[in-house]
Parts: sequence; C-alpha cells; structure tokens
Amino acid sequence: MTAVASRPQALDWRRIDWNEVETELNAWGAARLPGLLDPGSCAEIAALYDQPERFRSRVVMRRHGFGEGEYQYFAYPLPATIAALRTAAYPPLAHIANRWRARLGEAALPETLDAYLADCHAAGQTRPTPLLLKYQSGDYNRLHQDLYGALHFPLQMAILLSRPGPEAEGGDFEGGSFLLTEQRPRSQSRAEVVPLAQGDAVIFPVRDRPAEGQRGPYRLTLRHGVSRLTRGQRLTLGVIFHDAT
Repeated sequence: MTAVASRPQALDWRRIDWNEVETELNAWGAARLPGLLDPGSCAEIAALYDQPERFRSRVVMRRHGFGEGEYQYFAYPLPATIAALRTAAYPPLAHIANRWRARLGEAALPETLDAYLADCHAAGQTRPTPLLLKYQSGDYNRLHQDLYGALHFPLQMAILLSRPGPEAEGGDFEGGSFLLTEQRPRSQSRAEVVPLAQGDAVIFPVRDRPAEGQRGPYRLTLRHGVSRLTRGQRLTLGVIFHDAT
C-alpha cells in the first residue's frame, strides 16, 4: 500500500490500493496503511487528550475489567481532523463491507457516512464513538469487540500516534503491540500481531468476517487488544463508524 504523508484534511485516499487492503483483510483479518498520518498530525491529535471539552466521557479501564489504561470518547461535533478521517475512510471500507455482507446474504450498507449515521440515529445510537486511548508503562487492553448497539459497521481503524522504540532512538514507548485473534468454528484461535510505526493505521473487523467453507460462507469471530507496555506512553486514535446507544 502507498504511504500517505500529509495532514488529515488533505489525505488523498485514492492513492491507497483498496484491492490490496481487501486482500489482506480476507487473508489475515487486518490490513496496515503505512504512514497514513505524518508526525505533525499525530502530535496535533494526541494533544487533544488534554482538552476535556473535546470529549463526552472518560473510561478508566481497570474499573470495568478492560485492562489497564484509559480512553476518552470524542463529543460531537468532532474535531475537524477526526471528522475528515472518518468521512473519507467510510466509502472505500463500505465497499469492502458490502462485499462481505453479500457473501453472507445480508443487505447492503449505505455508501456514505452521513446516510449510515442517520440509520444509527434512527435506531437510538446517537453518541459518537471515535476515541483516544492512552497507555502508560504496565498498561494493556484485554481482547474485546467494540459493539455499542444493535447496529455496527463491520470494519474499524486504529492509528498509532506515538513513536515506538527504545528511548535512546527517540521512541516514546516499548511493548504495546496491536493484537488480533481469530476464532474458527471447532478450531483453536489464531493470533496476529500487527507491527505499527507512528502514523500507521490498521484496519480490522469489529466482530467477524466471512470465510469460505465446504458448505459455503461462514463467520470467523475476531477480537483485538494491546499487549503490555514495558516503557513510556502510547496514544492511539480509534476510528469507529457506528455511533453508540
């Protein structure tokens, strides 16, 4: 996939090979977009974490058994950079999601984010779900799925805002790998570690994806999380396309 190095408002999503994204999702359950954001954009978004007026809620993960660390859900209206990312990424991901849904005999989703969010709001899902996650040394995120109501968009995106690596090399943190597990019926789970650099995005299923079996398509169940940080601080932007109840 082609790296994109520009500010979120100016991202040229046409430069991304979406056929390759779909191939990777079908093969491994995750696709990486290298260099989606430049370091300056990462720093600007990360700095929003300390602006409480931008958010509707803060979650301390230990209190809910989610792991260690914390995250904050943005409030509407979303910051322009976050709204631009969400709006631009939705159409190509909807094309992939609709091919998945066709294989499973499900109705197609709307082609634009505005139309999809209108369906969410009509179903009582009106709270925004894009979020910033912050992990310190020793923190981690248990395997989970981001389901917030009856409706959920099949794909989501996470963008690493911090720089991984040793402190001597300018890294912000060590450890803290993105993890994905996939469960096939009557089989042991498969684990995937997706290596991310600062500004890289990973696209992955919210709950499941289709696979072909001898009797036709069936569902693989997926969960995602973050391994334990051994040093420093890690911030991540999560872009979820369905709103919450």
